[in-house]
Amino acid sequence: MQIRYFLALSLLPQLVLADDSPTASASQCLIEPPVPRIVSQTQGMTAAELSKIRIVSDNSNAEMGKQAIFRGDVLFSQGDRHIAADEAILDQATEQFDANGNLVFQDSNFTVTAKSLQAQMRSNRATLQGAQYWLHGQQVHGDAEKLQITINNNLILTNTNFTTCPPDNVSWLLEAEKIKINSEEEWGEIWNAKLRIHGVPVFYIPYMTIPVSDKRKSGFLYPSFSTSTTNGVEFSVPYYWNIAPEYDLTFTPSYMSNRGLFTKTEFRYLAGERQNGRLNLEYLSDDDLISGNPNRYLYNWQHQGAIDKHWRVLANFTDVSDNNYFNDLNSDVNRATDNQLSRIGEISYFEKNWDLSTRVQDIKVLGEDEKPYQVMPQVNFNYRAADFWKSLDFGFNSELTNFAHQDNNINTATRLHMSPSVTLPIHGPSGSLTSQVKLMQTNYWQQNEDPNRVVDDTVSRTLPQVRINGQINFERFTELFDENYRQTLEPQFQYLYVGYEDQRGIGIYDTAQLQDDYFGLFRDRRFSGLDRISDANQATLGITTRLLDDHNQEVTKFSLGQIFYLQDSKVGYEDSIFESNQSTSVLAAELDTRLTQDWYMGAAIQYDTNTSENKKTEVTLDFRPEVNKLLQLSYRYVPDLLNSNTNDTVNISQAGVRGAWPISDNLYFVGNWYYDLNESRSIETYTGIQYESCCYALRFSYHYRIKTNYDDNIGTAAIDNREQFDSGFYLNLVIKGLGGSGPLGVSDMLNDGLFNYRKPLYLRN
Repeated sequence: MQIRYFLALSLLPQLVLADDSPTASASQCLIEPPVPRIVSQTQGMTAAELSKIRIVSDNSNAEMGKQAIFRGDVLFSQGDRHIAADEAILDQATEQFDANGNLVFQDSNFTVTAKSLQAQMRSNRATLQGAQYWLHGQQVHGDAEKLQITINNNLILTNTNFTTCPPDNVSWLLEAEKIKINSEEEWGEIWNAKLRIHGVPVFYIPYMTIPVSDKRKSGFLYPSFSTSTTNGVEFSVPYYWNIAPEYDLTFTPSYMSNRGLFTKTEFRYLAGERQNGRLNLEYLSDDDLISGNPNRYLYNWQHQGAIDKHWRVLANFTDVSDNNYFNDLNSDVNRATDNQLSRIGEISYFEKNWDLSTRVQDIKVLGEDEKPYQVMPQVNFNYRAADFWKSLDFGFNSELTNFAHQDNNINTATRLHMSPSVTLPIHGPSGSLTSQVKLMQTNYWQQNEDPNRVVDDTVSRTLPQVRINGQINFERFTELFDENYRQTLEPQFQYLYVGYEDQRGIGIYDTAQLQDDYFGLFRDRRFSGLDRISDANQATLGITTRLLDDHNQEVTKFSLGQIFYLQDSKVGYEDSIFESNQSTSVLAAELDTRLTQDWYMGAAIQYDTNTSENKKTEVTLDFRPEVNKLLQLSYRYVPDLLNSNTNDTVNISQAGVRGAWPISDNLYFVGNWYYDLNESRSIETYTGIQYESCCYALRFSYHYRIKTNYDDNIGTAAIDNREQFDSGFYLNLVIKGLGGSGPLGVSDMLNDGLFNYRKPLYLRN
């Protein structure tokens, strides 16, 4: 017998803990309730239909205006909410609803089993005795002696607990005398909480809060602990302050036994819907490791975003107290390998065919006495008109730059550059041919301040450029090792002509020689910046071949190319930038290939055919049979690299081994080892072991690495007194479901070091 009632019953609010996205298999970690899920067909239903209540039972006895009693497989449904029980009583006069016997409550978010339920439909109050709850699609589950739903739809659990561990292996359990879930603020308050790990009480908190959604709330974050030979024992406890929906702040005090108290503050903000920024302040008072006990600090400001659909803004400013700041301290802004601080401010305006931007820029190089030029300011205007006349494209690029300097005895200048161009692009499936004519007009107004480098007061430089770049695409189907492939052959050529003009009267403000890798062979310049535009009469020949499998995935890519100089370049040779003119450039080759199903190789070589010398070599060999399984062998060689500390050239010859491998389903190993073949010494060793289950993750790691030591500009410490190597132990723990920032990942262990892990660049699998 079926009886339908139109009632209004609102039960449990949504309870969602922070998603920890465990590394362990999601199917292994998700905890399903012991009762079957009831699937609701609510899609497309109207609000009136969703509010209807349907009660189904084996037997029922109802009298209008009095009690309605339902017995035997009672199912109470309203929208996606369901209550199953052996017996249910509805008192129509008092609007009281009672249910008991194998009681199950379900909605789209969770399942609750209980001994009994009492609900007051007029006030939307409800009480469940002897409750057990499970969150759908998550790991959270627990018990409660009493579960109450208040008139404000808040949730109160008495003598309760919860965990994210599987029921048969509860590694941790949080017990509490009382938990209150505020449905509006979506945060939980916990009184007299006790944390048990493997049944042993290890932590007691009289009061704490936890998130039950992705809303932010002020409170302490997970602490971290480490030891190192340089900093000693280090312990930090971050505190998060949710100031407002558009502002927050994280304050992290760290105590280092060898240095003192190091504080880090990060303030984040939103400026409207499309702008955001961050302010970082770091401070170490009276560094005990440096004689004179200097104060060390960092401040950084970043801002970016769009004012409207046309205007864009960008700002980035960083300053530190000394050259070795990033080498000695664990900063949230830069890594130890970063030795340049960029200060940029830019505002841009974009239209369909043109854009205008203004920027200021200053670069601070750590450990260098020579300071780069400041751009104060630079104005860029670019215009483009595609197919403006008979398939021709027109472009106009210009910039006006003022170069300033912090020192008064350095030459400064203002530079105006204009470059109109006409391009004829021809593209098709079989290839492409792009022809371009460009005129480059540059004017300098220079101020002579350096008696050792006299420049012309005014310079007007006009240079024509002709560039023809073409590529032909061939392809065929072939069979290799009993596999079918599609092979492409893509010969590419370029002719470049640039006129000559003596440029020795122009200072060097933002210009450096570019590297000749394979793609660099097809550039139209040999220098960055505009202070030197090398004359050219040259042809570049290159070829690329690819193998693609039946799924159109790239299996192998090989490129080889070289520039042939038809005429010696005077610019650069006159300035002694080039040691001598050569008939050809380096022979540049690049390879990325999948050798077998699990083996991958990447290589890049630059070989000087004139002197028979190797100019650069990089090789990586990867074994990647599965996700989080990796063995990589690498080697790199770079000759004549300038040492900024000694101004001498050194040859870099380094070999490395990197591996990541699961020891078991929950235990991972990651290790790095890099060795300097010239110095016959290890330059970095990293070993990390991580255990991760469905409910917590623990990582223990050891790090030994070379320290980059610049000349000190604080205190009286000499560079000889600094340690050349630093080693330390690190311990990280995340208990999932207690507001942690997520599990520890294998990928970040691969990138935790001086040398980041790199996959082959062009393979798409």
